[in-house]
Amino acid sequence: MTHAWSREAVRRLLDLSERQLRSWEKQNFIPVSETFTFSDLLALRTLLALRKSNIAAIRIRRALTSLREKIRDVENPLTEMKLYSDHGRIQVQFGGQQMEPITGQLLLNFDQTELSRLLSFPDKPPQKDDSRAASRRLEAERWFEKGLDLEQRGAPLDDVVEAYRKALEIDPASAGALVNLGTAYFNSRAWREAERYYREALKVDPEYALAHFNLGNLYDEMGARDQALEHYQAALRSNNAYADAHYNIALLYQSLGQQLHAVRHWKAYLKLDPGSTWAAIARRELARLRESTVVSRGQADDGTGGQAT
Repeated sequence: MTHAWSREAVRRLLDLSERQLRSWEKQNFIPVSETFTFSDLLALRTLLALRKSNIAAIRIRRALTSLREKIRDVENPLTEMKLYSDHGRIQVQFGGQQMEPITGQLLLNFDQTELSRLLSFPDKPPQKDDSRAASRRLEAERWFEKGLDLEQRGAPLDDVVEAYRKALEIDPASAGALVNLGTAYFNSRAWREAERYYREALKVDPEYALAHFNLGNLYDEMGARDQALEHYQAALRSNNAYADAHYNIALLYQSLGQQLHAVRHWKAYLKLDPGSTWAAIARRELARLRESTVVSRGQADDGTGGQAT
């Protein structure tokens, strides 16, 4: 019988907050569950180690996605492979060998049999310029990571923008760089530039939930509520467990006086994120809406349903 740990036990064992645990669930790093196996604990320990090494969540997500695409029969890289930080970069050990997770570039030599067994390449046959393309992707990734690092250090906007633009010059289809460039402009209140890059990201990946969510924030900030709602809802269609989208939709419906819709999204948010400081605000707003609904019904009864005695 496989031993299972409760959420509370896992949080205690790993000194992990409920908010962090739910964040990793929302990002599909780990499955949503109320109990965890030993393999789950290993995955969580790997995530903790990467985050303590200041590896950004977006870089972890890109690495996991790439590894699932490139390596056969690996469902969960966090438990089936060794991921670790090497001078701020994610590295992978698998079958006694090392590889770069984004490009799939092998860092130590495999023999041909092992190479065929481990790697799953795209449908088209390898071309002569594959090594050059891989090198360019790696260079784009380095500029992207530099942009992330500059943001985390609070560098000037021009430096952040330059790094992401360098990444896009090399890889114009980098949806992550497009979104982050849009957010850099959003934070500086350059609305048109922010909108442009968010929309470019959606051309690359129409189902990119973060791009839709950020566009919703942009239109919300500009007072374009219909457009904001459209993109928040699109984010939920891509990822119904997107707690922040539920939160913002609830606020939006509340401001529009559509209380029943607001209540539904506050409830959805609290199911996904019951333990954060934002959850306390959600509960407060939900209680206010329920109270106002009760008062409104009571006033209606006094006006139309009372009988003279």
